[in-house]
Amino acid sequence: MSRVTDRLNKENIIEIAKQEYDASQKSTLPCEIVKLASSGKIYPTKHPLSSGTIEMRYMTAYDEDILTNKSYIDQGIMLDKLIDNLIVTPNITSNDLASVDKDGLIIQSRILAYGAEYPVTISDPKTGKILERVVNLSSLKYRDFNLQCDDIGEFSYDINKDLTIKFNFISNKTAKTINENNPISDLLFNMITQVRDKRDEETIKNFIRYEFLARDAKQFREYIQDNTPGLILETEFVGEDGSTFTAGFPVGADLFWF
Repeated sequence: MSRVTDRLNKENIIEIAKQEYDASQKSTLPCEIVKLASSGKIYPTKHPLSSGTIEMRYMTAYDEDILTNKSYIDQGIMLDKLIDNLIVTPNITSNDLASVDKDGLIIQSRILAYGAEYPVTISDPKTGKILERVVNLSSLKYRDFNLQCDDIGEFSYDINKDLTIKFNFISNKTAKTINENNPISDLLFNMITQVRDKRDEETIKNFIRYEFLARDAKQFREYIQDNTPGLILETEFVGEDGSTFTAGFPVGADLFWF
C-alpha cells in the first residue's frame, strides 16, 4: 500500500512541478492590458474585473492547437478554452466573465494573435455587388454604457410605479445553462435577482410565471438589449465608386485564420 501511495505522491509532485514550470514560462510572454466592453460597470465593487480591464498574453504556436481541437470544437468550448489559456489576471476564467465581455475578448485575442486586419466580404448598398474588404479590428468602438449598478453588481428596473425588480448581466458560465426549450423564461430567471424585496428562487419563478405580463417582459428585454455593453461590429467601407458607407460585418469561424 505504501508503494502505491509513494507512487501517487511522486506523480503529484511531478504534475505540480510541470504546472509551476508552465506558469513560469508563460509569465515571460508579452502581455497587454485589455479594456472590457462593459468597462467593469456590471461587476460587484470588489470583483477583480470592476477595474474595467483584464490582462491577457499573446498566443503562441502551442495555443493554436486549441483552435483545431476537435473535442473542444464539438463541445462548443474552443473559444472559452482559448480565453482561459490567455488570461493572465489571477483567479479569473472565461466563466467569471459576463457574456457581454466575452465577445470583446475574443476579438482582442485575435488582434493579439494575428494583428488587427481581418478580411471580410460585404455588399455594396449601391450596386449590390459583393466586395472584398479588410476591417481594422482595433478601430471598432464600444457601445456607450450609462447604467449604474450597486455594490453587488445589480441594477434596478421599474416595471411600473409600484413594482421594481433588480437584475444583473449573466456570466458566460450561466449563459451556457440557458434551456433551449424555455429560452425567455430561463433567461429572465437567471437575470432577475430580486422582485420587490424578495430574493428567493420560488418568488422569482412565480413572478415570471404568473405576474410578469408578456408586454412588460418584452419591454424589459428591449431595455436590456438597448443597454447591453459590447463592441459595435460595424465600420466604414469604401464602395465601388469610391464613396463610403457604414455597415455591419460578419465575424465567422475564420476569425483566427487567414
